Amino acid sequence: MSNMTPQYLNRREHNTMSNTKFSWFIPIDGDGYHAGTEFPEREPSFEYLSQVVKTAEKHNFYSLLIPTRFANGLFLEESPLAETWTTATALAAVTQKIRFLIAVRPGFIPVGLFAQMAGALHQISNGRIDINIVPGGIQNDFERLGQYIDHDARYERAVEFIQACQTLWNEDGPIEFNGDFYKLNNAYCSPRPKQNPPLFYLGGASPRAIDMSGKLADIHLNWIEPIRPFTELINKLKESFIANNREPRFGLRTHLIVRNTEEEAWKAADELISLAAPKVKAQRNTSIQGTAMVGQIAQSQRVKDHKVSDHLWNGLSEVRVNCGTAIVGTPETVAEELTKYKALGIEEFILSGFPHVEECIRVAEEVIPLID
Repeated sequence: MSNMTPQYLNRREHNTMSNTKFSWFIPIDGDGYHAGTEFPEREPSFEYLSQVVKTAEKHNFYSLLIPTRFANGLFLEESPLAETWTTATALAAVTQKIRFLIAVRPGFIPVGLFAQMAGALHQISNGRIDINIVPGGIQNDFERLGQYIDHDARYERAVEFIQACQTLWNEDGPIEFNGDFYKLNNAYCSPRPKQNPPLFYLGGASPRAIDMSGKLADIHLNWIEPIRPFTELINKLKESFIANNREPRFGLRTHLIVRNTEEEAWKAADELISLAAPKVKAQRNTSIQGTAMVGQIAQSQRVKDHKVSDHLWNGLSEVRVNCGTAIVGTPETVAEELTKYKALGIEEFILSGFPHVEECIRVAEEVIPLID
């Protein structure tokens, strides 16, 4: 990074330049033309992930979502997995303008230490980070690292995590914070991200998640669903934001499968999971069974040919944790579908496609220019 004084990006000016932002995804599980094989065709090495992020930056994507998990969620669980925070820090050092939306699960890093880590990365990246708080998780994911805490308590802990971070970032030390899950005594944070501090993205579709977003989210980020249930969710979220005298802001996470014809696109969807290994499918099924995540249940509903609507396909949910639905079609039909969600108030789309380098270019050149 440059030794010059950091010139922090003015996020508000950037937002006014474009009403809709398009972001991409960092495939920390690995990548390739096929999903759900025992091991990826492209391992998540630093060299490969650098190629993904530099491609997204070159094609003027706004930000990059880097997820968090404790076992591979796309191939065998024991397959290579790039750790979230270390990877984000390294990738920030080899980019110049693209932002990073970093997923974080409260409870695994002491909040005072995390606030300092975020402050340091904010400085290293010249103010290019935001935080995606993930209170919940798929079945047994927290337990892998010794965390045993129920769904509602995870959200209560996440509320305190955000409040403690905001206190450490916004107030001069020493800081005292006395919560049920976090306590700070004579704490300091340096450097503090005082100029354009990270935004907090929150997600979820449960009543607890909706309430939390209305009170604390800068942006509520949700996985794609068919337009009718998604509209119902957006309306509930708007009510929650307005009840707390806050402006509702929304993002949408989805995969895209784009080809020149509808027939080619649906064939590509089937091909994507055509080599899926039975053991991978079994692992994903186990991770979904019994989950308290409302959104994960919606993603993994079983329908004929995985076709949940005319252009939505959830075949990825057989082999992938979390977001398992894609918009499928030609550039024109995919753009039309995205425009429908934009009309609901979506201001940021976080997109992905397999493989993530080639599809990043395709989406940037063939789809995004068609969206007003």
